[in-house]
Amino acid sequence: MISFEIGGRRVKPENIADALEAAMLEAIAGQIREKIGSIRDPQTGEFPTIVMRGDSLDDLSMHVEGSPALIEAVRSRMEDNEMLQEQIDAGDTTIPSVFLSYTHENMELARNVAQTLQSNGIDTWWDQWCINAGDSLRQKIDEGLGECTHFLVLLTPESIKKPWVNQEMDAGLVRRLNSKCRFLPIRYQLPASELPPLLSGMHAPEIGDDGDISQLVADIHGVTRKPPIGPKPESFAAIDETQTGYSPAANAVAKLFVQQSKHGKFADPQISAEDIAEQTGLGPEDTQDALFELSPFFKDTSIHVLVKGTLYAEFDRYWMDWDTKDDALRLAADIMNDEDFPSDCGEIAEHYGWDARRLNPVATYLHERDLIMDYKVMGNGDFDMMRIVGKEGPLRRFVKSRR
Repeated sequence: MISFEIGGRRVKPENIADALEAAMLEAIAGQIREKIGSIRDPQTGEFPTIVMRGDSLDDLSMHVEGSPALIEAVRSRMEDNEMLQEQIDAGDTTIPSVFLSYTHENMELARNVAQTLQSNGIDTWWDQWCINAGDSLRQKIDEGLGECTHFLVLLTPESIKKPWVNQEMDAGLVRRLNSKCRFLPIRYQLPASELPPLLSGMHAPEIGDDGDISQLVADIHGVTRKPPIGPKPESFAAIDETQTGYSPAANAVAKLFVQQSKHGKFADPQISAEDIAEQTGLGPEDTQDALFELSPFFKDTSIHVLVKGTLYAEFDRYWMDWDTKDDALRLAADIMNDEDFPSDCGEIAEHYGWDARRLNPVATYLHERDLIMDYKVMGNGDFDMMRIVGKEGPLRRFVKSRR
């Protein structure tokens, strides 16, 4: 029988893909913790705590904890990373910039559109303004395309037949696919049924003979067509006041699990999405959106929503009588300061007068930050871990940085 070993663990052939991804995730998390975890506030000596979340490369995320001064030091250090700097610099521009594509047979229509956009706070690239005698057509068009936030094409019976317009549309679609601009097709005297196949799935509003593009101007500036929002349901008022950093819908879902969990660990409780909607008063779509927002805290949401223990480590402090962060620091300090401090979870719970519902999120909190050994076992009764044993260096730095 063929067997594989990854990271010192024997893996069945049918599980090798999942094991390889898990090993890769572990390696990436280790590299990030090593790189960022070594950054230290020179004034206080504080080290950051790194939280890695996600079950696959697609949803892997990182969260850095520490004082504001330390977070700023980490941010400053990471700005030296070229890739990160590109992400920081790639913010939205203040003034929208439009590249106008058209055929010269529709010159007057294009002139009206360009002048209306320009006079309404939209920087407009129009060849009649932006290409001078002696300029390279290709270079100027490349510059206009490369800098635009919106690609606007006038689709008319004449323009859809022009190779030059189609080439510009190709370039605009590529930029749209790369999330570099929005693609805005507008029609004039062209039925929607005659749109090119690639554009048939896009909303392509029609301009009337009066040439009014006021709605287009509003769309480019991001002015919503929605009516003013009404008051929130009374049932959500108290939840919305809880400042968790998540939406009211996500708060409602998190609160439901926090208050119904018996032991504060994986798959406790198991609730279907339909039951979540019924018990929270959320609609089906809002429930799905809330679960998506909270996806790092769930293993699966397809049938029964399988909650992770990390949800309780994160949200208990809002709706329970304890703060998991404070409990974790207290436990970490006692482990570091007392050589005879018990490691068995049952004995730890008895020492503090806690039940499993309170201790399990504490163990999850410390484990998620790579501060304790992994002693999770199946069939350990109410407790998520058999025992809690600290990693000396990381735990010492954690305690020192939080005191």
